[in-house]
Amino acid sequence: MSTLDVAAGAIRRDETVGIVLLLAFAGGYIDAYTWIIHGVMANAQTANLIFLWVYGMAGNWAKALQFVPPILAFAIGIVIAAWLRRVAGERASAISTLIEILLLVAIGILHNRLPDLAGTLGISVVAAMQATMFIKVEGTVCSTVMITGNMRQAIENVFAVAAGSAPLGTLRRSGIFFALCAVFGFGAAAGAFAAKNIPDLALGLPVVALLIVLLRCEASRSEDRR
Repeated sequence: MSTLDVAAGAIRRDETVGIVLLLAFAGGYIDAYTWIIHGVMANAQTANLIFLWVYGMAGNWAKALQFVPPILAFAIGIVIAAWLRRVAGERASAISTLIEILLLVAIGILHNRLPDLAGTLGISVVAAMQATMFIKVEGTVCSTVMITGNMRQAIENVFAVAAGSAPLGTLRRSGIFFALCAVFGFGAAAGAFAAKNIPDLALGLPVVALLIVLLRCEASRSEDRR
């Protein structure tokens, strides 16, 4: 998508920079939260798979198998998001965000009553739905739940500009991807702080971020109808 398209408002409401940055904050936050509280990753299934086989090859299967449930829950979240996209069309992103909010609120309320496994499963489903539903910023593929691809695109775009072969808007896109990485890291820092200091209320902040995303998506939808 070109800069002119963006300026003309052709961009999807769930692909705007503001919404994607809020989602990146939530993504980093809940990954740090689940690592500190539950000892697994909500978003980074690569890490979960690595730990599964590292502990498994060491013979510590009791430790290894604790990484299986979040992987399976992540897969279930992907299926739910894909189904929503099929049946709800343009409303899928808003509905998915609402489901994420409700799940996080339920887990936050029942934090002291739920076993670690149940909390991990719920958060992994949330992470998977976000990873599947929000995959672009201004028409360009990105991730709001991990930074590897974002970092690659940011650096590649800077190189393209430095080499003099970059199309219009490349430097701006690079800035957006660097911002995604930074906000994700800030979210992880906030999640780590909250998980250690206010574990019973820690999930409140990503809920607020997702609520803003939901309201902005719905507000843009109302404007589109006028």
